Amino acid sequence: MTDTAIPTPRDAFELLMSGNQRFVAGSAEHPNQDAVRRTEVAPSQRPFAVLFGCSDSRLAAEIIFDRGLGDLFVVRTAGHVAGTEVLGSIEFGVSVLGAPLVVVLGHDSCGAVAAACAALEDGRTPGGFVRDVVERVTPSVLAARAAGREKPEEILAEHIEHTVDLLLERSRVLADAVAEGRTAVVGLSYRLADGSAQLVATRGLDVAATAAL
Repeated sequence: MTDTAIPTPRDAFELLMSGNQRFVAGSAEHPNQDAVRRTEVAPSQRPFAVLFGCSDSRLAAEIIFDRGLGDLFVVRTAGHVAGTEVLGSIEFGVSVLGAPLVVVLGHDSCGAVAAACAALEDGRTPGGFVRDVVERVTPSVLAARAAGREKPEEILAEHIEHTVDLLLERSRVLADAVAEGRTAVVGLSYRLADGSAQLVATRGLDVAATAAL
């Protein structure tokens, strides 16, 4: 990507997923990671995607999507829970930087999701501000169980989709960008063992067009 080559939402999604496919296959190209790129993006940034993901150390965005400097505007919190700072950061990426894609990235074996499930089962919650993280994940776990979705991967998918909807419900800036076709929001579930990212939710992106990816 160059500063002038901002893709459509679908193009941005395909660009992101092709990088993940290279990572899974062990054929990463490590684009935009040299001194030339560093100099190129020093004056300004035009990332092609905002990536809002879990803070897990195994979920380094530029590595698992085989991208480099200036490609991704990354926001991360434990369990990808969204507060006002997160919403403001995502809005900045979309409205100021012009990113055509917002990605919510969750993953299997997520500690925050596991802690929320455990808290519902035994009534014990962590102390400190970790408790706030767990409490923000809990509605997703409850919604999944109410729908009969008890498997870990089903609960994770529910939490990712819940986060996607939460972003659009709370951010008028983001909702308007999606409604106008300037931006799409997708939810991806990352598998730690094989490194693949699977599409689980999409808003403003043609599902039929992306199904074959």
